[in-house]
Amino acid sequence: MKINFLNSLKLSALIMSASITIGCQSNPPQADHKNQPSISTKAQRYGDIDVTRPELQIPTSVKPLFDHWLRDTYVNLGHDGYYYMTGTVGMPGRKTAYDDSPGVKLWRSKNLKDWENMGVVFDLYKTDTWQGDYHHANDKRKVDLNGNKISQKRRTLWAPEIHYIKSQKTYFIVASVPENPNGRGSYILRSTSGKAEGPYVNIEGNKDGPIYPNIDGSLFEDDDGTVYFIGHNHFIAKMKADMSGIAEPFTRLAEKPYEVEPYIEGAYMFKEDGKYHLVQAIWSFKLPDGRFAYDEEKPGRAFETRKEIGEARYSYDVVIATADTPYGPFSKRYTSVIGAGHNNFFKDKDGNWWCTMFGNPRGDILERSFLTRPAIIPMRKVKGKFYPIQD
Repeated sequence: MKINFLNSLKLSALIMSASITIGCQSNPPQADHKNQPSISTKAQRYGDIDVTRPELQIPTSVKPLFDHWLRDTYVNLGHDGYYYMTGTVGMPGRKTAYDDSPGVKLWRSKNLKDWENMGVVFDLYKTDTWQGDYHHANDKRKVDLNGNKISQKRRTLWAPEIHYIKSQKTYFIVASVPENPNGRGSYILRSTSGKAEGPYVNIEGNKDGPIYPNIDGSLFEDDDGTVYFIGHNHFIAKMKADMSGIAEPFTRLAEKPYEVEPYIEGAYMFKEDGKYHLVQAIWSFKLPDGRFAYDEEKPGRAFETRKEIGEARYSYDVVIATADTPYGPFSKRYTSVIGAGHNNFFKDKDGNWWCTMFGNPRGDILERSFLTRPAIIPMRKVKGKFYPIQD
Protein backbone atom coordinates (compact mmCIF):
# COMPACT_ATOMS: atom_id res chain seq x y z
CA MET A 1 0.00 0.00 0.00
CA LYS A 2 1.34 3.44 -0.89
CA ILE A 3 0.64 6.40 1.37
CA ASN A 4 1.00 9.88 -0.13
CA PHE A 5 1.65 12.64 2.38
CA LEU A 6 -0.11 15.31 0.28
CA ASN A 7 -3.40 14.28 1.85
CA SER A 8 -4.85 17.77 1.72
CA LEU A 9 -5.46 17.45 -2.01
CA LYS A 10 -8.73 16.26 -3.46
CA LEU A 11 -9.17 12.54 -4.07
CA SER A 12 -8.83 12.88 -7.80
CA ALA A 13 -5.57 14.71 -7.40
CA LEU A 14 -4.31 12.02 -5.04
CA ILE A 15 -5.04 9.31 -7.57
CA MET A 16 -3.30 11.24 -10.31
CA SER A 17 -0.34 11.96 -8.06
CA ALA A 18 0.00 8.30 -7.05
CA SER A 19 0.03 7.19 -10.67
CA ILE A 20 2.81 9.62 -11.40
CA THR A 21 5.02 9.17 -8.33
CA ILE A 22 4.99 5.39 -7.84
CA GLY A 23 7.82 4.99 -10.33
CA CYS A 24 9.57 8.22 -9.41
CA GLN A 25 13.13 7.88 -8.10
CA SER A 26 13.78 11.52 -7.25
CA ASN A 27 13.63 13.03 -3.79
CA PRO A 28 11.19 15.78 -2.79
CA PRO A 29 12.67 19.16 -3.73
CA GLN A 30 14.20 21.23 -0.96
CA ALA A 31 13.52 24.93 -0.50
CA ASP A 32 15.97 27.42 -1.94
CA HIS A 33 18.88 28.06 0.42
CA LYS A 34 18.80 31.72 -0.63
CA ASN A 35 16.88 34.27 1.41
CA GLN A 36 17.13 32.13 4.54
CA PRO A 37 17.07 33.83 7.95
CA SER A 38 20.53 34.62 9.27
CA ILE A 39 21.97 32.64 12.16
CA SER A 40 21.87 34.66 15.35
CA THR A 41 25.26 35.46 16.91
CA LYS A 42 23.81 37.17 19.97
CA ALA A 43 25.68 36.13 23.10
CA GLN A 44 23.69 34.39 25.81
CA ARG A 45 24.33 32.23 28.84
CA TYR A 46 25.19 28.62 27.94
CA GLY A 47 21.99 26.76 28.71
CA ASP A 48 19.63 29.57 27.71
CA ILE A 49 17.75 29.47 24.40
CA ASP A 50 15.93 32.20 22.47
CA VAL A 51 12.87 30.25 21.32
CA THR A 52 11.78 33.06 18.98
CA ARG A 53 14.74 32.66 16.62
CA PRO A 54 13.21 32.17 13.15
CA GLU A 55 16.09 30.03 11.85
CA LEU A 56 15.39 27.32 14.47
CA GLN A 57 11.68 26.79 13.83
CA ILE A 58 10.09 23.79 12.13
CA PRO A 59 9.06 25.06 8.67
CA THR A 60 5.30 25.44 8.29
CA SER A 61 5.41 23.31 5.13
CA VAL A 62 6.53 20.24 7.13
CA LYS A 63 3.60 17.84 7.42
CA PRO A 64 3.26 14.19 8.45
CA LEU A 65 4.48 11.76 5.82
CA PHE A 66 1.42 9.61 6.57
CA ASP A 67 -1.17 9.16 9.29
CA HIS A 68 0.18 6.69 11.86
CA TRP A 69 0.83 7.07 15.60
CA LEU A 70 4.60 7.01 15.90
CA ARG A 71 7.31 8.43 18.13
CA ASP A 72 11.09 8.71 17.74
CA THR A 73 10.97 8.74 13.93
CA TYR A 74 14.08 7.20 12.37
CA VAL A 75 14.90 7.25 8.63
CA ASN A 76 18.00 6.13 6.76
CA LEU A 77 18.97 5.24 3.20
CA GLY A 78 19.60 1.54 2.70
CA HIS A 79 22.06 -0.15 0.37
CA ASP A 80 19.27 -1.09 -2.05
CA GLY A 81 18.04 2.42 -2.90
CA TYR A 82 15.18 2.39 -0.40
CA TYR A 83 14.77 4.74 2.51
CA TYR A 84 13.73 2.81 5.61
CA MET A 85 11.68 4.22 8.45
CA THR A 86 10.90 2.90 11.90
CA GLY A 87 10.03 4.31 15.31
CA THR A 88 8.14 3.62 18.51
CA VAL A 89 4.67 2.25 17.76
CA GLY A 90 1.78 1.18 19.97
CA MET A 91 -0.96 -1.35 19.46
CA PRO A 92 -3.68 -0.42 16.94
CA GLY A 93 -6.08 2.18 18.29
CA ARG A 94 -3.87 3.17 21.23
CA LYS A 95 -1.90 6.38 21.75
CA THR A 96 0.82 4.92 23.95
CA ALA A 97 3.60 2.35 23.78
CA TYR A 98 4.34 2.58 27.50
CA ASP A 99 3.10 -0.93 28.30
CA ASP A 100 2.54 -2.70 24.98
CA SER A 101 3.89 -2.70 21.43
CA PRO A 102 3.71 -5.05 18.44
CA GLY A 103 7.50 -4.76 18.03
CA VAL A 104 9.56 -3.18 15.25
CA LYS A 105 7.41 -1.87 12.41
CA LEU A 106 9.07 -0.87 9.15
CA TRP A 107 8.22 1.30 6.15
CA ARG A 108 10.20 1.95 2.98
CA SER A 109 10.20 4.51 0.18
CA LYS A 110 12.11 5.17 -3.02
CA ASN A 111 11.50 8.92 -2.95
CA LEU A 112 10.68 10.05 0.63
CA LYS A 113 7.12 10.77 -0.49
CA ASP A 114 5.36 7.45 -1.00
CA TRP A 115 5.77 4.95 1.83
CA GLU A 116 5.13 1.21 1.74
CA ASN A 117 4.14 -0.50 4.99
CA MET A 118 6.38 -3.57 5.40
CA GLY A 119 4.67 -4.70 8.58
CA VAL A 120 6.25 -5.87 11.82
CA VAL A 121 9.75 -7.26 11.17
CA PHE A 122 10.45 -8.18 14.80
CA ASP A 123 7.24 -9.30 16.46
CA LEU A 124 7.00 -9.32 20.26
CA TYR A 125 3.88 -11.50 20.01
CA LYS A 126 5.67 -14.21 18.01
CA THR A 127 9.28 -14.18 19.22
CA ASP A 128 10.59 -16.89 21.54
CA THR A 129 13.42 -14.64 22.75
CA TRP A 130 13.65 -12.85 26.10
CA GLN A 131 12.14 -9.70 24.56
CA GLY A 132 8.80 -11.54 24.52
CA ASP A 133 8.68 -11.91 28.32
CA TYR A 134 6.22 -9.81 30.29
CA HIS A 135 7.14 -7.55 33.19
CA HIS A 136 4.60 -7.45 36.03
CA ALA A 137 4.92 -3.99 37.55
CA ASN A 138 4.04 -3.09 41.12
CA ASP A 139 4.29 0.69 40.75
CA LYS A 140 0.48 1.16 40.76
CA ARG A 141 0.85 3.52 37.80
CA LYS A 142 -2.43 3.71 35.91
CA VAL A 143 -1.55 6.27 33.22
CA ASP A 144 1.54 7.23 31.23
CA LEU A 145 3.10 10.71 31.14
CA ASN A 146 0.41 11.86 28.71
CA GLY A 147 -2.56 10.55 30.68
CA ASN A 148 -3.17 7.40 28.62
CA LYS A 149 -4.35 4.36 30.55
CA ILE A 150 -1.73 1.62 30.98
CA SER A 151 -1.58 -1.86 32.47
CA GLN A 152 0.58 -3.37 35.21
CA LYS A 153 1.39 -6.19 32.75
CA ARG A 154 3.96 -4.70 30.39
CA ARG A 155 5.95 -5.76 27.34
CA THR A 156 7.03 -3.04 24.96
CA LEU A 157 9.76 -1.73 22.67
CA TRP A 158 11.00 1.84 22.37
CA ALA A 159 13.00 3.95 19.91
CA PRO A 160 14.10 1.34 17.34
CA GLU A 161 16.65 2.34 14.72
CA ILE A 162 17.58 0.44 11.56
CA HIS A 163 21.18 0.66 10.31
CA TYR A 164 22.79 -0.84 7.24
CA ILE A 165 26.31 -1.63 8.45
CA LYS A 166 28.47 -1.61 5.34
CA SER A 167 31.31 -3.60 6.91
CA GLN A 168 28.86 -6.43 7.72
CA LYS A 169 26.77 -6.15 4.53
CA THR A 170 23.55 -6.49 6.48
CA TYR A 171 21.03 -4.57 8.54
CA PHE A 172 20.99 -4.18 12.31
CA ILE A 173 18.21 -2.90 14.52
CA VAL A 174 18.93 -1.35 17.89
CA ALA A 175 15.97 -0.96 20.24
CA SER A 176 15.26 -0.64 23.94
CA VAL A 177 12.96 -1.97 26.62
CA PRO A 178 12.12 0.09 29.73
CA GLU A 179 10.88 -2.87 31.77
CA ASN A 180 11.60 -6.57 31.36
CA PRO A 181 12.27 -9.46 33.80
CA ASN A 182 15.64 -9.92 32.05
CA GLY A 183 16.63 -6.29 32.61
CA ARG A 184 16.02 -2.75 31.42
CA GLY A 185 18.09 -1.50 28.53
CA SER A 186 19.02 -1.62 24.86
CA TYR A 187 19.75 -4.51 22.52
CA ILE A 188 20.88 -5.18 18.96
CA LEU A 189 19.29 -7.44 16.34
CA ARG A 190 20.97 -8.71 13.16
CA SER A 191 19.22 -9.47 9.88
CA THR A 192 20.16 -13.00 8.85
CA SER A 193 19.13 -12.40 5.23
CA GLY A 194 21.02 -9.19 4.57
CA LYS A 195 17.66 -7.53 3.91
CA ALA A 196 15.91 -4.84 5.91
CA GLU A 197 12.85 -7.04 6.45
CA GLY A 198 14.94 -9.67 8.24
CA PRO A 199 14.41 -12.16 9.81
CA TYR A 200 16.19 -10.73 12.87
CA VAL A 201 18.03 -12.50 15.68
CA ASN A 202 19.77 -11.29 18.83
CA ILE A 203 23.49 -10.75 18.59
CA GLU A 204 25.51 -12.89 21.01
CA GLY A 205 26.05 -9.99 23.40
CA ASN A 206 22.35 -9.68 24.18
CA LYS A 207 21.03 -13.20 23.68
CA ASP A 208 19.88 -13.37 27.32
CA GLY A 209 19.15 -9.72 28.10
CA PRO A 210 20.08 -6.11 27.21
CA ILE A 211 23.60 -5.34 26.07
CA TYR A 212 23.41 -1.89 27.69
CA PRO A 213 21.50 -1.07 30.90
CA ASN A 214 19.58 1.96 29.67
CA ILE A 215 17.18 2.99 26.91
CA ASP A 216 17.76 4.84 23.61
CA GLY A 217 20.78 2.95 22.34
CA SER A 218 22.16 3.82 18.91
CA LEU A 219 24.83 2.67 16.45
CA PHE A 220 27.37 4.66 14.44
CA GLU A 221 29.64 3.27 11.71
CA ASP A 222 32.78 5.28 10.99
CA ASP A 223 34.44 5.61 7.61
CA ASP A 224 36.89 2.78 8.36
CA GLY A 225 34.10 0.33 9.21
CA THR A 226 34.48 0.62 12.98
CA VAL A 227 31.08 0.54 14.66
CA TYR A 228 30.31 2.25 17.97
CA PHE A 229 27.41 1.79 20.37
CA ILE A 230 26.08 5.13 21.63
CA GLY A 231 24.46 4.70 25.05
CA HIS A 232 21.82 6.81 26.81
CA ASN A 233 22.88 9.35 27.06
CA HIS A 234 26.53 10.12 27.56
CA PHE A 235 28.39 6.86 26.88
CA ILE A 236 30.16 5.17 23.99
CA ALA A 237 31.90 1.86 23.32
CA LYS A 238 33.42 0.21 20.26
CA MET A 239 31.65 -2.88 18.94
CA LYS A 240 33.53 -6.10 18.17
CA ALA A 241 34.59 -6.43 14.55
CA ASP A 242 31.97 -9.13 13.91
CA MET A 243 29.25 -7.11 15.72
CA SER A 244 28.70 -9.92 18.23
CA GLY A 245 29.12 -7.68 21.26
CA ILE A 246 30.86 -4.75 22.93
CA ALA A 247 34.66 -4.70 22.46
CA GLU A 248 35.67 -2.32 25.27
CA PRO A 249 34.38 -0.79 28.50
CA PHE A 250 31.89 2.01 28.05
CA THR A 251 33.48 5.46 28.20
CA ARG A 252 31.71 8.65 29.17
CA LEU A 253 31.66 11.08 26.25
CA ALA A 254 33.77 14.19 26.86
CA GLU A 255 31.03 16.83 26.68
CA LYS A 256 30.68 20.42 27.80
CA PRO A 257 27.87 20.25 30.37
CA TYR A 258 25.45 23.01 31.23
CA GLU A 259 25.69 24.64 34.66
CA VAL A 260 23.30 21.96 35.91
CA GLU A 261 22.95 18.99 33.56
CA PRO A 262 19.27 18.23 32.91
CA TYR A 263 17.72 15.01 31.66
CA ILE A 264 18.93 14.45 28.09
CA GLU A 265 17.96 11.55 25.81
CA GLY A 266 17.82 10.24 22.25
CA ALA A 267 21.57 10.30 21.51
CA TYR A 268 22.54 9.82 17.87
CA MET A 269 25.85 10.35 16.06
CA PHE A 270 26.70 11.11 12.44
CA LYS A 271 29.80 12.32 10.62
CA GLU A 272 30.19 15.17 8.12
CA ASP A 273 33.27 17.05 6.90
CA GLY A 274 35.49 15.01 9.21
CA LYS A 275 33.55 16.07 12.30
CA TYR A 276 31.48 13.89 14.63
CA HIS A 277 28.07 15.36 15.39
CA LEU A 278 26.41 14.25 18.62
CA VAL A 279 22.63 14.81 18.42
CA GLN A 280 20.56 14.83 21.61
CA ALA A 281 17.00 15.66 22.69
CA ILE A 282 16.35 18.09 25.53
CA TRP A 283 13.42 20.03 27.02
CA SER A 284 13.37 23.81 27.31
CA PHE A 285 11.44 25.55 30.09
CA LYS A 286 9.89 28.99 30.34
CA LEU A 287 11.37 30.61 33.44
CA PRO A 288 9.59 33.04 35.78
CA ASP A 289 11.86 35.88 34.60
CA GLY A 290 10.81 35.36 30.97
CA ARG A 291 13.91 33.52 29.81
CA PHE A 292 13.90 30.02 28.32
CA ALA A 293 16.53 27.52 29.41
CA TYR A 294 17.54 23.86 29.28
CA ASP A 295 19.25 23.59 32.67
CA GLU A 296 16.48 24.65 35.07
CA GLU A 297 14.63 21.34 35.29
CA LYS A 298 15.47 20.58 38.92
CA PRO A 299 13.49 21.93 41.91
CA GLY A 300 15.16 24.53 44.08
CA ARG A 301 16.45 26.73 41.27
CA ALA A 302 14.00 28.62 39.06
CA PHE A 303 11.14 26.43 40.27
CA GLU A 304 10.24 25.06 43.66
CA THR A 305 8.07 22.08 42.71
CA ARG A 306 7.75 19.43 40.02
CA LYS A 307 4.30 20.76 39.25
CA GLU A 308 5.72 24.20 38.43
CA ILE A 309 8.37 22.59 36.23
CA GLY A 310 5.75 20.60 34.34
CA GLU A 311 3.65 23.69 33.71
CA ALA A 312 6.72 25.53 32.36
CA ARG A 313 7.75 22.77 29.92
CA TYR A 314 8.04 24.49 26.53
CA SER A 315 9.70 22.55 23.70
CA TYR A 316 11.45 19.25 23.00
CA ASP A 317 14.49 20.43 21.08
CA VAL A 318 17.35 19.08 18.98
CA VAL A 319 20.79 20.06 20.29
CA ILE A 320 24.09 19.16 18.64
CA ALA A 321 27.74 19.20 19.70
CA THR A 322 30.75 18.44 17.47
CA ALA A 323 34.15 16.82 17.97
CA ASP A 324 37.18 15.54 16.08
CA THR A 325 36.79 12.02 17.49
CA PRO A 326 33.70 9.99 18.43
CA TYR A 327 34.78 10.12 22.08
CA GLY A 328 35.14 13.90 22.15
CA PRO A 329 36.00 16.39 23.50
CA PHE A 330 32.78 17.89 22.15
CA SER A 331 32.00 21.55 21.60
CA LYS A 332 29.29 23.41 23.44
CA ARG A 333 25.83 22.25 22.39
CA TYR A 334 23.90 24.45 20.00
CA THR A 335 20.19 24.32 19.23
CA SER A 336 19.48 22.93 15.76
CA VAL A 337 15.67 22.67 15.69
CA ILE A 338 13.04 23.73 18.23
CA GLY A 339 10.38 21.09 18.87
CA ALA A 340 11.83 18.20 16.82
CA GLY A 341 13.61 16.25 19.58
CA HIS A 342 14.60 12.57 19.52
CA ASN A 343 15.41 12.29 15.87
CA ASN A 344 18.16 11.44 13.41
CA PHE A 345 19.92 13.08 10.46
CA PHE A 346 20.41 11.50 7.03
CA LYS A 347 21.47 12.36 3.49
CA ASP A 348 19.21 11.66 0.54
CA LYS A 349 20.30 10.29 -2.85
CA ASP A 350 21.08 13.81 -4.07
CA GLY A 351 23.31 14.63 -1.11
CA ASN A 352 20.77 16.85 0.68
CA TRP A 353 20.51 16.70 4.47
CA TRP A 354 17.28 15.94 6.32
CA CYS A 355 16.33 15.35 9.91
CA THR A 356 13.35 13.45 11.25
CA MET A 357 10.75 14.51 13.81
CA PHE A 358 7.50 13.29 15.38
CA GLY A 359 5.98 15.97 17.62
CA ASN A 360 6.23 15.03 21.29
CA PRO A 361 2.73 14.97 22.86
CA ARG A 362 3.92 15.62 26.41
CA GLY A 363 2.34 18.69 27.99
CA ASP A 364 4.56 21.41 26.64
CA ILE A 365 3.24 24.85 25.69
CA LEU A 366 4.81 25.20 22.24
CA GLU A 367 2.13 25.32 19.55
CA ARG A 368 2.55 22.41 17.12
CA SER A 369 0.64 21.55 13.95
CA PHE A 370 0.73 17.79 14.58
CA LEU A 371 1.70 15.25 17.26
CA THR A 372 3.15 11.71 17.17
CA ARG A 373 3.29 11.48 13.39
CA PRO A 374 6.41 10.84 11.25
CA ALA A 375 7.87 13.80 9.37
CA ILE A 376 11.15 14.98 7.86
CA ILE A 377 12.68 18.47 7.82
CA PRO A 378 15.00 19.74 5.05
CA MET A 379 18.24 20.97 6.59
CA ARG A 380 21.01 23.35 5.59
CA LYS A 381 24.58 23.51 6.80
CA VAL A 382 25.99 26.86 7.92
CA LYS A 383 29.63 26.94 9.03
CA GLY A 384 29.47 23.30 10.03
CA LYS A 385 26.16 23.57 11.91
CA PHE A 386 22.73 22.30 10.88
CA TYR A 387 19.52 24.32 10.71
CA PRO A 388 16.10 23.89 9.04
CA ILE A 389 15.57 25.25 5.55
CA GLN A 390 12.73 27.69 6.03
CA ASP A 391 9.87 28.11 3.54
